[in-house]
Amino acid sequence: MSEDLREDLHQGPGADPSLPPDTKLTTTKQRWAQEGRFLTGRVTRPETERLPAGQHLVKDWPVLDLGMTPVVTREAFRLDVTGAVETALSLDWDAFHALPQTRNVSDIHCVTTWSRYDNAFEGVSTRELLERVRPAPHAAAVMLHSYDGYTTNLLLEDFAAEDAVIAHSWEGSPLTREHGGPVRLVVPHLYFWKSAKWLKGIEFIARDKAGFWEARGYHMRGDPWAEERYSDD
Repeated sequence: MSEDLREDLHQGPGADPSLPPDTKLTTTKQRWAQEGRFLTGRVTRPETERLPAGQHLVKDWPVLDLGMTPVVTREAFRLDVTGAVETALSLDWDAFHALPQTRNVSDIHCVTTWSRYDNAFEGVSTRELLERVRPAPHAAAVMLHSYDGYTTNLLLEDFAAEDAVIAHSWEGSPLTREHGGPVRLVVPHLYFWKSAKWLKGIEFIARDKAGFWEARGYHMRGDPWAEERYSDD
């Protein structure tokens, strides 16, 4: 049975008694659907539009970082979700893995002009996280914080994209340290500098503000199909 159908059957005097009762998670999700929140456009594109302008395909996965690769063990890992939310979270490795898991296959587009098709990422959907923390009405964006001191900003609608995932695995194996393990964000419809590696914090904020690269001349949003590479694009 689909999740939407299960939610429909919860409502009204004819609700199916065999189904569990509504929770804050299901009612919040229904409200978002009614309001049309977090609609960011197409997740998939025609093959003729799949590769953004100025990009070239690669078979490997190039490594880019700020010059340091932090060591974050699973024992030391913690993901804090704070700011303008109804319920803040602080998840250790076991609590993070106890959340419902998802697998998405998506493309990567790096601002340095390379793209890589068909990457299978596993982790926790950002929408799953949103249902649990319930952003405040005034929340407009998130600031991502990494273990190496890196930050980057995302509008809330971009963070909530259908295929965005807080990933711990790639192609069936745990994310390597060089690619952001143990946990990184993956937001496929934006340039990959927005998909913070070594993720340690997600801060919900009332006003969008610049992160590390954005404060150094990169675009505040970073849409590859609009070639939003730099602040004057």
